[in-house]
Amino acid sequence: MIRREVPADIEAVRMVTAAAFRTAEHSAPPVEPGGDPGEATLISWLRDDAGWIPELSLVAVEGDQVVGHVIATRAGVDGRPALGLGPLSVLPRLQRTGVGSALMHAVLGAADALAESVVGLLGEPAYYRRFGFVPAASLDIVAPEPAWGDYFQVRTLTSYAGLAGHFRYARPFDRISE
Repeated sequence: MIRREVPADIEAVRMVTAAAFRTAEHSAPPVEPGGDPGEATLISWLRDDAGWIPELSLVAVEGDQVVGHVIATRAGVDGRPALGLGPLSVLPRLQRTGVGSALMHAVLGAADALAESVVGLLGEPAYYRRFGFVPAASLDIVAPEPAWGDYFQVRTLTSYAGLAGHFRYARPFDRISE
């Protein structure tokens, strides 16, 4: 089942995110030496940021256990509203079973229902293409880091009307790359 995150899920979300990114090919370095991958800390920072959108922090549950999480937060394209998606996390034992896909479909549907226009993310094009993501440059949206190339992608939603310009994630994303 996919549902909105509630306060009781916070520690489980951190554990799922840490487990998922601990084995990931690409992950942010720990904020604390020897600590959890940076993505786990990033989610905590995002919860305390003005870009936090509670309706777009979703968990996958199996029984009463949180087994996956996805988040989309306020971002911008040249100062106009957009969403930044990620991290998307699934417990390693359940990866490649459809949990991540279910989370992705749920967060994109929720974002569309909120009349958002575009979602940006940094990730593997071969994976995210199945959800309608395309290289951001193909829509004249400029990645926060030019070196990301086609790994920075966007997905337009129903209310998209030609938004173009420089993409900027919520401020905590800047902290994770420092």
